[in-house]
Amino acid sequence: MNTINPAAEAAPSSNLHYLPVGLFGAVMGSIGLAVAWRLAADIFGVPAWIGDGLSMAALLLAVVVGTGYAVKAWFGFDAVRREFAHPVAGNLFGTPLITLLLLPILLAPLQLAAARVLWVVGAIGMAVFSLSIVGRWLREKQTGITPAILIPVVGLLDVPLALPALGWQSSLHGVMVFSVAVGLVFGLPLLGMVLTRLMREDAMPAPLQPTLLLLSAPFSVGFSTYTATTGQIDLFAEGLVMVMFFALAIVAGRLRALVAEHPFRLSWWAASFPLAAATLAALRYAGHARHAVADGLALLLLVITTVCIAIFAARTLRAVFKGELQTLA
Repeated sequence: MNTINPAAEAAPSSNLHYLPVGLFGAVMGSIGLAVAWRLAADIFGVPAWIGDGLSMAALLLAVVVGTGYAVKAWFGFDAVRREFAHPVAGNLFGTPLITLLLLPILLAPLQLAAARVLWVVGAIGMAVFSLSIVGRWLREKQTGITPAILIPVVGLLDVPLALPALGWQSSLHGVMVFSVAVGLVFGLPLLGMVLTRLMREDAMPAPLQPTLLLLSAPFSVGFSTYTATTGQIDLFAEGLVMVMFFALAIVAGRLRALVAEHPFRLSWWAASFPLAAATLAALRYAGHARHAVADGLALLLLVITTVCIAIFAARTLRAVFKGELQTLA
């Protein structure tokens, strides 16, 4: 069975039947990278045009991927339904909702009303999706435990991130607290389940290996969300970012082996947002700590994330121009 894109198993129902919902992870990673470069401009004085250019590219990518998946859903809804029912791919339906929660960060300075509408749709959708998936877990035995299982719950941590840009952090403070509490309290036990699976069972298939970076997401996104909610970086926030660094160090070696031993697939984009989220957390911590080590780690992560996303983008574009995108899916 196709472990990452079950829709590809079915007979084609549209020209984009193979397009995986997880490709929205590319949009999430691009948004995170753009915000990271903007933050780096504020902290380290790097050229602001880099972040602005990446922001435009991320908005364009969101339109392209969103339109592509909408075409797939319109002409081949059965493929979407099979994808949602899949024990692994179903969790990835949180990625378009998280995209709606992150886009307002970039869109708010350009069109505040549209940014607020996107956020409301994303926040409601994420809440409904989380309840639906957790309900499925309680009704059905779960056999496909992978890091992607974190997305439906940890995705709630993304709800508050755009609220400062939207000017709603005061009026929706309760929503921010709810998201932080539920995302962390429910996310940590799921993280334990994933670690148990990784220790006791065979290694995950190569297409799923990039999702290992999701092990750092509860801590990187948790740090950013917690500090956005409380307005400060306290001892608990510092603890989150330290655990994030530890988690990144664990999975770095395994992902390096993946790149060396396996061909590129679209599923590699799953690593982009966790990398970008870790970079943002490191930059925010560096701005607080004002220490050479913190600065160095933040800049190192910024470079690594930029290079990785640039490589993913180059390989994906090459596949598009050669007509090989379906093979990569």
